[in-house]
Formats: sequence, structure tokens, C-alpha cells
Amino acid sequence: MKQEDTLPSDSYRSIVLPSQGLLKDKGSRFISFAFPVCSADHAMEKVESLRKKYYDATHHCFAYRIGGKAGDIVRVSDDGEPSYSAGKPIMAEILSRDLSDVLIVVVRYFGGTKLGIPGLVKAYRNAAASALDAADIAVKTQSHLYDVTFGYSRLNDAMKTVKSLGLTVLGLETGLQCNLSVFVRLNYEDQFKKEFNYATICLKA
Repeated sequence: MKQEDTLPSDSYRSIVLPSQGLLKDKGSRFISFAFPVCSADHAMEKVESLRKKYYDATHHCFAYRIGGKAGDIVRVSDDGEPSYSAGKPIMAEILSRDLSDVLIVVVRYFGGTKLGIPGLVKAYRNAAASALDAADIAVKTQSHLYDVTFGYSRLNDAMKTVKSLGLTVLGLETGLQCNLSVFVRLNYEDQFKKEFNYATICLKA
């Protein structure tokens, strides 16, 4: 069952570090891997790396969900298993834990006994669960990177705003004109722009 969502609208759950699980069923081995990922390209790099490392495996099935709170970038792959028997069950486990920015790959070594579609669905979901059970879950926030330029006389005001909004400073250059690079949570963007109405603001990422 999906966890009750009590998080702020710019926050979401994800895993902190890669983790691994293992499931054995009627001779087949399902080695599962969970990775925090930031883009589809990043996810596919991980998939291809596992394809090369476990080149002799029968299948390399995966699912990923990316996009923070929205989780709007999704992909599943059965990699030769019967349709909907691998990728969707893996995704179901991701969704049941309300996670985003996560990739799960399940590498299968066939053991000689067919499991049937219901058996595959159960095996792939349980394999995905074993990797996530070993992972540390954390709440992350979505933010944008801004460059802020202002006169030196406003430096004190700027740093007060940084402190009051809890902004994360990436860099600060001072002079007649100061340049401040900060990460701003999505929920604080309107207040951030209001507080820096005396500055030139440029969205970086």
C-alpha cells in the first residue's frame, strides 16, 4: 500500500546509496540492485554497466521513476521475459514505497524450471523489495540553482535572507558587485524573489 503522503509539495522520498538484494526461486537466481539516479541517461548508464558485468545472465529487467514529487519520468523493461511479468512488478514495488529518482535492476540467471507468469511477477517484485529493504530511505527536496547579483551595500541584507529562508549557498563572490549562487527550494521561490527584489536573479538549473 502506498505510504500516506504527509510531505511538503516540494519533497519526496528516495534512496541514499546503492543497495543490493538476492532472491532464489526453483533454481533461478534474481540479483537485484537499487540506485539513486537523477536522469534517464544516468539510469541507463547503470543498466548498461550491469549488462556488461553480468553478461552471462538470462535477463536484465529494470524499472525507474525520476522527477522528484511528480515522478513523471518512468520506464520499465521486461528484457525478454513475458510482457508485464518483470518491469511492471519492479515498478509496483517502487510505487508502493512512494519513491522517486530511483532505478531497480533485477538480473536473472535461469535455473532450468519455468516459473510461469504469476511466479515471475511475484519473483521480480520480491527481488525488487529485497534491494529496497537494504536501502536507506531519505526525504529529499526539489530545488533550483540561482545566481543573484547585487551591490556590496546589500550584502548584509542578502545574507539575512539566506539565513531566514535556509538557502544552501554554492558560492559567493564579493566586490563592488556581489554574486551569490544559491539552491532554492521550490516552495520558497516566490518568497526568495520577493526578498531579492533589489537584485538581478538568473535561474541556472
